[in-house]
Amino acid sequence: DPQNGISESASPLTFGFSTSSFCLSSFGLSTPRNSAASTSGRSGAVLGGLPQDLKFKGERSYVRVGDRNMIREFVTIHRATGEGQSTSVGNNCYLMAFVHLGHNVVVHDSVTMANGVGVSGHCTIEDLATLGGMVGLHQWVHVGKVAMIGGMSGISRDVPPFMIVEGREAEVRDINAVGLRRYGITADGRMSLHKACKLLYKSQLGLTNAIETVRREIQISDEVQYLIDFELRRFKGKNGRGDQP
Repeated sequence: DPQNGISESASPLTFGFSTSSFCLSSFGLSTPRNSAASTSGRSGAVLGGLPQDLKFKGERSYVRVGDRNMIREFVTIHRATGEGQSTSVGNNCYLMAFVHLGHNVVVHDSVTMANGVGVSGHCTIEDLATLGGMVGLHQWVHVGKVAMIGGMSGISRDVPPFMIVEGREAEVRDINAVGLRRYGITADGRMSLHKACKLLYKSQLGLTNAIETVRREIQISDEVQYLIDFELRRFKGKNGRGDQP
């Protein structure tokens, strides 16, 4: 696990401490990579391939995969661009068939990606996010924790935490009630997020006025504050993407 002190070895692919169950008949481990405990891979998956990035000049870079992940058929996870940089997957993730993770992508813990998801370079996906089949993420997109993205959605802006987004030009539809219950958020907490969702994404107030109204009218739980902070960071970014320099 890259967050728990896996040492960098000669191999740029790092797994956790008890990697198992790789179908080696056609499972590719290209040389720069690092991976972890009880992570399983299936046939045709390729980890540690060269990044699809014209800026890449052959520098030493990595793929790092944590513990207890399932990596299904024909998943591709590319190395990062930039000397010493990493593409990383945390723990307890499920990457279904034909998922692609581009260079410098960071996937946190307990993330699920259905078949055919494409994640472009420099994207970040936080804990417990779920991406439906054939979702495509523009480079530098940041997906908040416990977010749900409907299948075949095109994502060009950051996805707020705790919300369901869907559509070709994806829009927030509602809170991710199922995911929030699984995450342990109480009924009162879900109601506060639902009210915040309506003000932030369904009103005509504009972001600044909507945030002021949320702060004035809604109990500010940790989750509501996290949502506000996420939106403020996105607002300060570029093209709706808070991480984009």
